[in-house]
Amino acid sequence: MTEASGDTVSRRTRGLDRAFEILEFLRVKRRPMRPNEIAAEIGAPRSSIYELVNLLLNHGMLDYQGGDGRVFLGRRLYFLGTAYAEQFDLMRECDRMLVHLAEETRETAQMCLLEGNKYTVAMMREGIRPFRISSNVGELVSIPWTASGRLLVSNLSDQEILELIPPQDFVLPNGRRLEPADFIAQVRQAARDGYFTFNSEVENFTHCLAVPIHQADGACIATLCLVAPREDGLRNRAAYLDSLLNAAQEISEKLGFNSLSRRASTSRV
Repeated sequence: MTEASGDTVSRRTRGLDRAFEILEFLRVKRRPMRPNEIAAEIGAPRSSIYELVNLLLNHGMLDYQGGDGRVFLGRRLYFLGTAYAEQFDLMRECDRMLVHLAEETRETAQMCLLEGNKYTVAMMREGIRPFRISSNVGELVSIPWTASGRLLVSNLSDQEILELIPPQDFVLPNGRRLEPADFIAQVRQAARDGYFTFNSEVENFTHCLAVPIHQADGACIATLCLVAPREDGLRNRAAYLDSLLNAAQEISEKLGFNSLSRRASTSRV
């Protein structure tokens, strides 16, 4: 490869990186924005952002929304996401399980993932009880604030956990600081138990229950969760955990996880 061709490949790579950064930025912001606003917030030259925004608009990856030249994620991304969901067994299986869990328990059921160094609800089915609890799908939340977070980082070493989670994320919504050592101890206990439950740090008056979905090598790649009113969650904790563990075991086995499932029995919880 000549020096000139190498420079061309490098520029294209940087352009692709910046284009993906624009899409991810808008996904996190969840609202239409002007190209100059995007450039200012991600610290990029306006000229390159305008050029890439026009390219993404031409390919349907962005659409104009809201007037005044504002852009947001385009309809073509919807079709790409649909194709992804049709082929990726985890998403399809989780959606089926969430429907079952919401119907069986009457509580809000969620599938949660790590998104970089944050936690996010990837899929959700609301319960059928009159009082409903819901979350914003795709919203990024600090890992230590969540029950699922203890399970999603359980395959990491102590040092890797500390390197992944920003120090400020150990400050809980009520202003109290969760000591990293205490968080890591909870992570290790959750891995041994095969579940984690607690009164939510994010939503008042709710109790969260989370269990891991394991891929073939045993790593936790997602969680199934129930979010219930606090009193109901505590009263029905054993039954809810049993439902979650059965669902997660079925999905994990389809992903090639063959180890004996660790179930929560009534006497254990």
